Amino acid sequence: MAVLEAERKPTLKPRPVEVDQTGVEEPEPYTPEQFALFAANYPDLRTELTKEGELIIMPPAFSETGSKNADITADLVIWNRIGKTGKAFDSSSGFTLPNGARRSPDTAWIEQSRWDALTEDERHGFSQICPDFVVELRSSTDRLSAVQKKMHEYLENGAKLGWLLDPKSKRVEIYRPGQEVEIVDNPASLSGEDVLPEFVLDLEGILF
Repeated sequence: MAVLEAERKPTLKPRPVEVDQTGVEEPEPYTPEQFALFAANYPDLRTELTKEGELIIMPPAFSETGSKNADITADLVIWNRIGKTGKAFDSSSGFTLPNGARRSPDTAWIEQSRWDALTEDERHGFSQICPDFVVELRSSTDRLSAVQKKMHEYLENGAKLGWLLDPKSKRVEIYRPGQEVEIVDNPASLSGEDVLPEFVLDLEGILF
C-alpha cells in the first residue's frame, strides 16, 4: 500500500515557503503548475499569484475581520439562495483571471450561465473565470494601495461590480467598468444595483 501511495504522489516537488527574501536575488516566477501544487501541499495557507508569477501568502484574518467577512458572505448567500441566479463564494475560493493571476476575493458571485459554461474540471480547480461581483474587506494589515490595485485588476478582467470596504476609514470604494471609482463615506448600506438585483448589504457591524 505504501508503494502505491508513493507512486501516486506528483513528481514535481513544491517549492519551499519564501518568507524573508531580503538581499536575495529576484526569485523566479511561479508557473501555474507550481502554484497549484504549492496550494495543494499547503492547504492551510491562503495564497494568491500575481499575473507576473509572484506568490503572495496572506496571513489569517484577525478574528473581528473574519467575523465581518462572514456576515458579508452570509448575506450574499441568503440572497442568492432565494433568487438562485448564480453562485456565491467565500474567501477560500480561488479564481484564475484572464490575465493569468490567481485571486481569492473575500466574497464573490458569478452569474449562473457563466458558471454553467465551465467544464467540470474547471469548476474543481482554480476556475478560469473572473467573478461578476467581488468584495474586498480591508484589514488593519492591508496596504490600501495594494487592495485598490487588486480591485482595478478585477474590473480589467471582467468584473461588473466591486466593493472595497474599509472599516478603518469607514469608507467604501465602489468599482464599476468604465467609470471613476465612487467613494462613499459612512454609508449605512450598499445596493447590488443591476448586477445583484434587490441585494442590499447592511453595513452596521461591518464599517461601524
